[in-house]
Amino acid sequence: MTQAVELLGRVVANAVTVAGLSLLSGLLATLLGVVHRWYARATVPAGLSVLVGLTAVVLVLNVESALGTLITGATNGSSPGTVFDTGVIVVNTTVLAASAVAAAAGGRLGDQLGESTFALTGSGAVDVDVSAVVQAVGRVITVDLPEEIGDIEGYDPVAPGVKETLAGETLVFPRRLTVDELRDRVAARLRTDYGVGRVDVDVEADGTVAYLAVGSRESGIGPTLPPESCAVAVRADPAHAASAGDLVQVYRTGADGPERVALAELRGTAGDVATLAVDTADADALAAEERYRLATLPVEPRSDREFASLLRAADETMGVVTLAEGSDLVGTPVGAVDAAVVAVRGHGGLEPIPSRSRVLAAGDDLYVIAAPSRLRRLDAAAGASDSD
Repeated sequence: MTQAVELLGRVVANAVTVAGLSLLSGLLATLLGVVHRWYARATVPAGLSVLVGLTAVVLVLNVESALGTLITGATNGSSPGTVFDTGVIVVNTTVLAASAVAAAAGGRLGDQLGESTFALTGSGAVDVDVSAVVQAVGRVITVDLPEEIGDIEGYDPVAPGVKETLAGETLVFPRRLTVDELRDRVAARLRTDYGVGRVDVDVEADGTVAYLAVGSRESGIGPTLPPESCAVAVRADPAHAASAGDLVQVYRTGADGPERVALAELRGTAGDVATLAVDTADADALAAEERYRLATLPVEPRSDREFASLLRAADETMGVVTLAEGSDLVGTPVGAVDAAVVAVRGHGGLEPIPSRSRVLAAGDDLYVIAAPSRLRRLDAAAGASDSD
């Protein structure tokens, strides 16, 4: 009878040990899941949860074993001189197995708690606004494009059939995207899958497209020509090594010798035909049926040409915005404008690269570089306020 009671006591004690250490492992893994979701905004790896949970359990077992040896001279009740105790081995193995299962379950539970908690509060580490995540129902985000699609001002329209193809089209994206990420994904999909050059799109918090306008890619020589200039094709004899971008002097053969006609920039050659970029005033002096001679000049910095080339390749474009009387931007500094202001034309004339502290006034023309969507918002802000 005494042995039965002692055996029952050992079984109960071992069961309590297994349950207690498994609970400890699960709690630590749950806490890890919550912290990992808060910090990394991702599910904690199952291996990491099990490692943390088992580490705590092993530490407790080692401390218990060390104290038992110190107090009784034996390990977990084993007699002196005994190397292995089958009962202790079985209990410890059961503890480790149960703790591993509890840790894996605790990691998943902590991740779910963290996801639901931080999604409601919008809090999170590394300054991430979790509340900006698109509010989608289901495992994916479906975006329906509007039936009416506009044209981006300053860009050539797309091919006639492109808008018809895009109207009402449904695009599918993965979940857990912020509004800004979804907007970028939509624009990238339209450019790659439908050959659209420029995209101006506004996306709401629920994934609805509030505004969509498209434009074609700028092509040809026109977008790279400076103001008050044009391109002219003439019959000429450029130097053998001449290439686009070289400055040349254009001469014709006159009765009294070579006569200089214009200063131009060589844009391309095809046989004995050269395409020149010249001032509009000099274009009339060049005749298509006449043959000219070109003298290549030393290289000079051409900041206007470099600027035009960079702007052509960038997603941004340049626009001019006029501030109306009563605009919200009147009285604010240039630094408050949500775009790169490269020049301001006011009552005192043109001011390139204005100071960020310069105060804007009604009637000022702002030369800004920004994406089409930002230009559209800036143009709306430059108008008179509705309250006026």
